[in-house]
Amino acid sequence: MQQLVFQETLLPGLPAGPGLPGGEQDPSRAADDGRTGWHFSFFNLPHIPELLLAGRERPFWTYYARRQMWDPSALTEEDIDDIVHSAEQPGGTKAILEMYRARQTDAEQNRPHYADPISCPVLAVGAQNYLGDEVSRQLAQVARDVRGVVIPTSGHNIALENPTTLAQAYLDFFAGD
Repeated sequence: MQQLVFQETLLPGLPAGPGLPGGEQDPSRAADDGRTGWHFSFFNLPHIPELLLAGRERPFWTYYARRQMWDPSALTEEDIDDIVHSAEQPGGTKAILEMYRARQTDAEQNRPHYADPISCPVLAVGAQNYLGDEVSRQLAQVARDVRGVVIPTSGHNIALENPTTLAQAYLDFFAGD
């Protein structure tokens, strides 16, 4: 049986709900809250992020990752080492940024397919302190069988903050519950 898990991201080419990138912004959010979408604008600038981040990968990616978390202490030094190691490799930062830079192309390529709903069961996972039920709201527009779950006490990096609850949601979904 085919199944799909879609976790803590938005579908390029669909409108976002209020307070999220592409949606009406929540004025109570800090300008550097990832849900404002500031990073999409910054990461999409050609060459400038690579120039500004070179040699500063550790402080930037540490700040960026922790800023999106419910419990920033869940991001360990070992986790940071892994992120920084990837970013510091030749072309590493560019590769990370290209994922964001491809969103417009992704949106254009996705739109025609949204008319043909996904037929397999979909687990739409959101974090309580980040995208929440917006993930399942968006998937419900393009899939027939969406099972939404919002993982409590977690931000954007659910696997680091609430791995047990996340794993149980996956196990329940794949078991057919």
